[in-house]
Amino acid sequence: MTTSRLEHDFLGERAIPADAYYGIQTLRALENFAITGIPLKSEPLFVRALAYVKKAAALANAELGVLPADIAHAIAQACDRVASGEFDDQFLTDMIQGGAGTSVNMNANEVIANLALEIMGHQKGEYQFCHPNNHVNCSQSTNDAYPTAFRIALSHKLVGYSQVLGELAEAFGAKGEEFRDVLKMGRTQLQDAVPMSMGDEFRAFATNLREELSRIEDSRRLISEINMGATAIGTGLNAPQGYAELVTRHLSTISGLELVLAGDLFEATYDTGAYVQLSGVLKRTAVKLSKICNDLRLLSSGPRCGINEINLPALQPGSSIMPGKVNPVVPEVVNQTAFYVIGADLTVTMAAEGGQLQLNVMEPVISFALFTSISYMTNACRTLREKCVVGITANKEHAENLVRNSIGIVTQLNPVLGYEASSEIAKEALKTGKSVYAIAVTERGLLTQAKWDEIFTFENLIRPDFIR
Repeated sequence: MTTSRLEHDFLGERAIPADAYYGIQTLRALENFAITGIPLKSEPLFVRALAYVKKAAALANAELGVLPADIAHAIAQACDRVASGEFDDQFLTDMIQGGAGTSVNMNANEVIANLALEIMGHQKGEYQFCHPNNHVNCSQSTNDAYPTAFRIALSHKLVGYSQVLGELAEAFGAKGEEFRDVLKMGRTQLQDAVPMSMGDEFRAFATNLREELSRIEDSRRLISEINMGATAIGTGLNAPQGYAELVTRHLSTISGLELVLAGDLFEATYDTGAYVQLSGVLKRTAVKLSKICNDLRLLSSGPRCGINEINLPALQPGSSIMPGKVNPVVPEVVNQTAFYVIGADLTVTMAAEGGQLQLNVMEPVISFALFTSISYMTNACRTLREKCVVGITANKEHAENLVRNSIGIVTQLNPVLGYEASSEIAKEALKTGKSVYAIAVTERGLLTQAKWDEIFTFENLIRPDFIR
């Protein structure tokens, strides 16, 4: 058996491994774009989406009479097998490449063409029977096929991300319920402020993250608009009348998404605003998540010389030199993930701005940035929930003692004693180390024990009623 087959393009002839389903243009991309070392197969949802696009195009072209039925049927079968993940190992082009995604599109065209050839009883490379460009890419350009597949893949990837983010929010909410009776000191500017319930603190984390779920859905709606049928720049060159609407309907059915054909195909072919919006949503969530992790690290600091109001699960020794030290490693890794996503947002911003005239050729780096950001955020949220949040415990007695011995509780006395008198109590407490209770009740007699007890009940500390 031969170990290779010859294929040609207008640049010349090259030997392709005989068992490879990809062809000469994929081979050239492998030689030209050794950038990330991360191949297209690392994003199987993108591979699946490319198969969806090619199948929808084949069905529309057959229906409109521009593609023979037997070839269209073989292409559709090949697409189904590619979408199943059976041929992911044939999608090898680097995620970042020149050519506005042409190499990705041709990787898909070649794999599907050679698989269709086998289905039809021919050999790989016998393109006179099913050609990557003439048949699989019929009525398409990279400039509509690539972004459409990208948007479909993004939409499906966001579903998984939303689920994991929602589960993390629910985990924080559950801790909020668990800690509802834990009294603690609230802090502003890292200084003691006023008392609160630890349950409220954790419920706020949950609310903070739940807000992001609706922003994700807004972004999914934006990326549901596609430009199939635009071909090169929006004119629809080489696509039959009615193709754009028909292929969109087929693609909606195949993908399970409510896709919408753009009203202005010229604008839709070069516009990347939806990606900027989505990237901004990812950045916003990353910022929030990082802030929450900062709080978890502070609240668990110590254990003897920090705040130490909560305990994070001990996962690994924290030092190669300090025995017994345990670090908040999960919040730390989530912080670092957030930093990456925030940086990737700038990449998307610059790539979107870098488009010129009728096409933005920077879409491959946008796809890389968004795919990796969604993947990393998904992993970070899952890790934070499973390895940290569900195992958090409260140091209830310690947290309450911090409140009872704090100066911050003097604020509760403002309505009763007035700001000036309360300030004097705070000043003396700071100077002498005495408690607010000792100064206000025992020494100065400004409050009776009964009044103190009325003001400083648990419920009144966390849900204060106005008391005079």
